Amino acid sequence: MLPVICLLVSCNTARLSNAEEKQQIGEYYEAASIYRKVYTKTSPRDRFLRGYIAFRMAECNRLINHTPRAVSAYMNAIRYQYADSSANFWLGSMQQKQGSYAEAIKYYKAYLASDPSNIWAQNGIQGSELAIQWRKNPTRYQVTRMEKFNSRRSEFSPMLYGSNYDQVYFASSRMKDNKISAITGLSNNNLFLAKQDENGNWLAPEEIEDEVNTEFDEGTPSFTSDGNTMYYTYCSEAPEGPRTSEIYVSTRSNAKWGKGTRTSLVKDSVTTLGHPSVSPDGRYLYFVSDMGGYGGKDIFRARRIGNDFGPMENLGPQINTPGDELFPYVRDSVTLYFASNGHPGMGGLDLFKASLDTTGAWQVENMKYPVNSMGDDFGITFAGKREKGFFTSNRNDLRGNDHLYSFELPLITVVIEGIVSDLDEYPIEEATVRIVGRDGLNEKVQVRRDGTYRVELERDVSYVMMASARGFLNQNFELRTSPEEKSETYLVDFFLSPVYTPVVIENIFYAYDSAVLRPESREALDELIKMLNDNPNVTIELGAHTDRMGTEAYNEALAQRRAQAVVDYLIAGGITPERLEARGYGKSVPKTINKKMAAEWDFLKEGDILTEEFVRSLSPEQQEAADQINRRTEFKVLRTNYNLY
Repeated sequence: MLPVICLLVSCNTARLSNAEEKQQIGEYYEAASIYRKVYTKTSPRDRFLRGYIAFRMAECNRLINHTPRAVSAYMNAIRYQYADSSANFWLGSMQQKQGSYAEAIKYYKAYLASDPSNIWAQNGIQGSELAIQWRKNPTRYQVTRMEKFNSRRSEFSPMLYGSNYDQVYFASSRMKDNKISAITGLSNNNLFLAKQDENGNWLAPEEIEDEVNTEFDEGTPSFTSDGNTMYYTYCSEAPEGPRTSEIYVSTRSNAKWGKGTRTSLVKDSVTTLGHPSVSPDGRYLYFVSDMGGYGGKDIFRARRIGNDFGPMENLGPQINTPGDELFPYVRDSVTLYFASNGHPGMGGLDLFKASLDTTGAWQVENMKYPVNSMGDDFGITFAGKREKGFFTSNRNDLRGNDHLYSFELPLITVVIEGIVSDLDEYPIEEATVRIVGRDGLNEKVQVRRDGTYRVELERDVSYVMMASARGFLNQNFELRTSPEEKSETYLVDFFLSPVYTPVVIENIFYAYDSAVLRPESREALDELIKMLNDNPNVTIELGAHTDRMGTEAYNEALAQRRAQAVVDYLIAGGITPERLEARGYGKSVPKTINKKMAAEWDFLKEGDILTEEFVRSLSPEQQEAADQINRRTEFKVLRTNYNLY
């Protein structure tokens, strides 16, 4: 048996060297395929060899985003007790990319047992714990897979184009030929373009037929503000050795993109360059490189000087980490978006927003779920100042292919609206609403012909409003809007009291045959206090009226006591006595029916006066209702110049 075992090992070793060679030159897809074949033919009794092959196969699958296969291979490497402790770390990383956060934390902790100070594993645990929270409490961004743009292959790095952001360029491997890259297992990427129709609907993307596309890899386009210059990543193929990406530039002429040429960012052809992003003012080109820095790939920038560039400038440790920082997108002079696997995140690459503070330091924040996911999320583009656009993600794709997603942050609208009416609920056409806020708002709004108004407000702000109209008393209202991140509509109607007409104070109740105010009268009287405070220059008369029962002298005395009881309540509520007069009318001033009352009582019409003679002509039930109408407390404005002189 020994010669047979040796023969099998010898055969496997030869094929193993082939896989190792492919892995060394970066052809991970081909290498993973060979490793898999070698693994299946290797005896389980050869635990060391099986563990070694499983680990190498896992590494290749990890690098081409075949995460489920990588998880399985790392688990096999650990099962066969492969000596490299990084298997625990990478298995934790792959579990995190699958959204299995509890499992990820377990393997990260297992790795920390051998390397307690490892920042990568610590970040992995922190990111997994945060991801659990972020999924439970998502941001308001709405994320949608763009089926119109996507294919069975891969597409990534969208970039909106045009003054109306009605075109989007992106890279895709949906090539017509069947040539497959040994590196990724996909076709080379070319640039595609999708446009909107006149109704704003996105049309199916089409491959750009201009010279800028070649048989090699093109991607990550970025455009100058005039739309005539495009920087992009270009990667040719070499017969052997590592693949190096470069930044190329193409100019637009006669509605076509010309053949790309290599930029002069660096002199050599060995330094990796990619993912260009032109600042909106055109002064700088941001990009990614592995030339020194903080580890992995870092984000740099260089000043544009005509067709040349100034020195490369690393963005520093607030942005760059020992991991990879990729796909920068410069939104404005103080805001940068990028992808990273070095800052704590949900798994794979996460999207981050970096803002320059007043000291010139970058403040970096994770964009959280649902923009970020357990997979790779990168390559974002915005439609100008609007919180909407597109980005790339390989979430929920078992083959690890990237696809395009849209995102939008719905606008929060906080609105106050209502109607300004008189006390009979008829709109006042010429009313105005003044609103003053702690946010600096100071707006005077003319109501519409139907008395309605509408004003947009901000969240978590205090406002004071005042409705006014000629011939009416002012009415104020105070509001503090909610701090919650959601749209709100506040409904506030104003009912203004006339200056020249007596106004019945509804819901004023006295004890039977007494001037003692009943407790249920307080709400109406407190509203009267508010009205007087809203109109500090007004002096009013409080008039009490009785029904037709009893003598005139008795009714006048009772009415006077009742009117005084109301005045006393108002004084106790802080109203100056000089602004108030009490008058007991008894039954001497019967009520005149107005339009609203006529609509409420079918036996009355507008203009009827509820005199004793009129009331006696009614049925007993109608008499009781008329007597109730006559029993009332009213106020009327006497003067509007109190404290003015």
